[in-house]
Amino acid sequence: MFGIVEPDTKTKWRSISQTNINLKDKPTEKSGEQPFVITRVFNAPRELVWKAWTERERLMQWFGPKEFTMPIAKLDFRPGGTLHYCLRSPDGTEMWGKFAYREIVAPERIVLVNSFSDEKGELTRHPFSQTWPLDMLATTTFAEQGGKTEVTLQWLPLNATEEERKTFDTSHEGMRQGWAGTFDQLAEYLKRNTNEQPH
Repeated sequence: MFGIVEPDTKTKWRSISQTNINLKDKPTEKSGEQPFVITRVFNAPRELVWKAWTERERLMQWFGPKEFTMPIAKLDFRPGGTLHYCLRSPDGTEMWGKFAYREIVAPERIVLVNSFSDEKGELTRHPFSQTWPLDMLATTTFAEQGGKTEVTLQWLPLNATEEERKTFDTSHEGMRQGWAGTFDQLAEYLKRNTNEQPH
């Protein structure tokens, strides 16, 4: 999101950001660095899962950690377009993020750069970690599995310093926990909408 943020305590948040590989910019590939990857199979057709990730009104119903809402989202879903959004925690704390879409292959793959931002859409540092990578390169893939859909997310820091890479490398478990909650919300959304007729 910038990614997603998972509450760690009442006053501390844990970052969860998305990534993968791209054209001009390159993810860091230092020795020992491992990409963050998480996969889940959803009991819904790929067309519906794709819509949930790519249509504003649908995305706003599930994207974010458990009990978080997305009150604001401005989406221009195309290569070169952006998603600028706000996530609000149960206590009213707001955090802003931005996706910059680089590659879209419907309904198979989305590649984007994921960053924290402010209300105006200007890129910012993670509000609670000055050593979190400023940009993350993210790839999300969608694969059909007999009427179900396997979603795989992969992240790597983009043009990161050594200190930023270390922060990323030691945060994988927090990312995994945060995305587990987000995937639970997506599964609930898909369950409510599985009877929707395909177009």
